[in-house]
Amino acid sequence: MLIAVVTLTDGRGRSAAGPPSQPDVAPAVAVLAPQGSTDPVPSTAGLARVLGPLMREPALGGRVAAAVVDPLTGRLLYGEAQDQPMTPASSAKVLTAVAALRVLGPDRTLPTRVVQGPTRDQITLVGGGDPSLTAQPKPETPYPAPARLPDLAAATAARLREAGVSAVRLTYDDSLFTGPQVSPEWDDGYTVANVAPVTALMVDQGRRQPGERLRRSGDLAESAAKTFAGLLAQHGIRVTSTSRGPAAAGAPTLAEVHSPPVSGLVEHMLSASDNDYAEALARHVARAKGEEASFAGAVRAIRAVLGELGVPTAGLTLYDASGLSRQDRVSAETLARTLALAASPDHPELRAAVTGLPVAGFTGTLDSRFGGEAASALGYVRAKTGTLTGVNSLTGLVRDASGRLVVFAFIADRVPAAYRDTLAPAALDEMAAAVARCGC
Repeated sequence: MLIAVVTLTDGRGRSAAGPPSQPDVAPAVAVLAPQGSTDPVPSTAGLARVLGPLMREPALGGRVAAAVVDPLTGRLLYGEAQDQPMTPASSAKVLTAVAALRVLGPDRTLPTRVVQGPTRDQITLVGGGDPSLTAQPKPETPYPAPARLPDLAAATAARLREAGVSAVRLTYDDSLFTGPQVSPEWDDGYTVANVAPVTALMVDQGRRQPGERLRRSGDLAESAAKTFAGLLAQHGIRVTSTSRGPAAAGAPTLAEVHSPPVSGLVEHMLSASDNDYAEALARHVARAKGEEASFAGAVRAIRAVLGELGVPTAGLTLYDASGLSRQDRVSAETLARTLALAASPDHPELRAAVTGLPVAGFTGTLDSRFGGEAASALGYVRAKTGTLTGVNSLTGLVRDASGRLVVFAFIADRVPAAYRDTLAPAALDEMAAAVARCGC
């Protein structure tokens, strides 16, 4: 078998096997693909010998769970409290990623459209639930290229000018998603910096300024429509009024822009731990499964998809798709088996759930992780992090010393607050590094 290996350096003399962060095409992951059954499978006793003592690390608190799965055979290689439902934090995004890729497919894009209203001087901006929609200039690196509101405005203005229209009434339709925009299970203040109210129409994720964490208050769909009106004005189209309203059934499309493919959205969601992307993707899964596009419908749909894939869901309780709720419960085995499907050669449609995982010490939420004794795994571990007060988790995959690809999930949900950002994540990193070194 031909195995492709790409070497990265981070400016500190370290190298990693993995794809470049902004490739021209979807990242290659042959280096992480299961090679076959010839590489020795780590033994349960060997994994227990290296992981058992690390799970007793005081910084992890009084409740820790672990599961290690062979993605080639689906066999549980090691488990301790692996079936105990625990708070996953953002590791829950692994479930959302697999559900989205399975149901929507990796190549689907999400459109934001402008359709003709009932009169020639009325148009409707229709939100398509694209969390990447931006009003910012075109990025220097085109992958994955977000949908741009300025492009939509330019194309819309051109169509209007062709029709001899120079002034319009603008309505905006954000009805694709239903239910509350903010989960009652979220802590107060989450929508200030961690997540935007969930809406089918927003621009720049509701941020006040690009790149900053603070969100706008008020109606994000209305704000997007007003931004669009300003962009139309730059192209000579005057907007005389702006109001919320549904698009007419069967209305002809004047212009549209499309998100990156679902695979690109999933990769970003996992790498950046993007809560907005998670909640939007989950609502599209809900719609595809015949559920309402709400918090409740989304989690029902995710659970259904996992069940269809044969993932054990006993004890699985979700209140959102991002892992922000402290009431979410999932077992380490459910996380590990879900990711094992994405790493399996039987499910190429799920591969973005692997390529999107941060690389230890190099990308995403792991860019500054895996120091100290865990540094031996720099560039080798790919994993999704999870962090809430009292909770740290790590769900990922790595080749062990014998060359066998294994998937792991570690959860600690009674972490002393003082250790959340220091000793607790370091302890989980060391557990992943121990699996990488094992060859046992």
